[in-house]
This record gives sequence, structure tokens and C-alpha cells, in this order.
Amino acid sequence: MSQGKSSSEHEFCDVLLRTGSLKFGTFKLASGILSSYYVDLRLIPSDPEAFRRVIGYYRSKVEAKLAKNVQRLAGIPTAGIAYAAVLAFELSKPLLYVRKEQKEHGRERRIEGLLKPGDRVLVLDDVATTGKNIVEATQVIRGEGGVVEDAVVLLDRQQGGGENLKKIGVNLHSFSSMQRIADKLLAMGTISDEQYQDIVGQAVG
Repeated sequence: MSQGKSSSEHEFCDVLLRTGSLKFGTFKLASGILSSYYVDLRLIPSDPEAFRRVIGYYRSKVEAKLAKNVQRLAGIPTAGIAYAAVLAFELSKPLLYVRKEQKEHGRERRIEGLLKPGDRVLVLDDVATTGKNIVEATQVIRGEGGVVEDAVVLLDRQQGGGENLKKIGVNLHSFSSMQRIADKLLAMGTISDEQYQDIVGQAVG
């Protein structure tokens, strides 16, 4: 890992701590999994400085690997939309977002925004756990003719998301993983050994 990458991840740990985005307790995740910790990245946009830094992390990942091959960005409600919207603006890419449920009025679509058959779409979310939300969004976009081969998240919880996405032909790219973040938090002395074990014990890869 490059020194720059390590420094950015250390900075991200500071963001998580300052915004209170990492919490310990008993939580039911969107995937249905029970977890002893929760990462709530919806808090970050409420802190302009933290939001600016996190957008920079996303942008470096998107620009380095994917932006030239992507025609549109798609955000996943709710957390993914805020990040996707800013990135789409900064990168001059059209924005889509995929509703969790079909509208019952108007055009009654699940995709908001313009999508043409053959458009290459990059899906963005905040955290990947099992990848369920990204899988569903990919299926909706593909159902309307879009091409999805990659997804970007800020954080991979390492609970099967990458493997599940690979099964449908999508590569998962993350700024960081919970294992790497936990390693840094432990070294910083900001989590206990027990909390560290709670995090790494749930990782499957």
C-alpha cells in the first residue's frame, strides 16, 4: 500500500471519529444481518470539511480506474445519492438514481434520470455489506438497457459484497475496507481490543 493511501485512510479514521459515524452496540443492517458495530456515513455530509474530504476519496477512486469508460453515475438511496450527485457534478457526468420501489404516479419508473440503451453506468453507494442494494440497482439499470460492470463504495465491510457482485459480473471497488480501518483505529488507540475483534470477526475476506 502506498504511503499516500495509508495517510488518506488515517485521515478517514479521523473523519469517522469526528462525525460519530462509527458506533458500537447491537444493530440490524439493511441486509438483515445483526452487527455489533455500525458505520453511518449519512452523517458525513452534515460536516462540510469531512464531506469535502470524503468526496476527494471517491473522486480519486473513480478517476483512477473508471471515469473514462463511464457515461453516467448512479446513486443508491439514500446515502449513495449525496455522494453520487456531487461526483457527477464535479466530473461532468449525468446523474441517475435508482428508487428502492417503483413510483406509483407519473412515469412509474424506478430509475430517475435519463438512461439510454447501451449507456455505461457506474453505481455508487456508501458501504457494501452483502452487496444486496447494489445487486438490485444493477438489475434495474440493466433491465432498462444500461451496462453496469463496476461499482464504487467508500467502505467494504467484507461480508460477501464483492463475491456476490462478482456473480453478476460487477467488480466492486472500495476506498478502504473495515479490516484496514480497524487496524488503524486500534493503532491510534481509539478502539479497544474487544471492539477490534468485533469488527474483524465479521469480515469474511
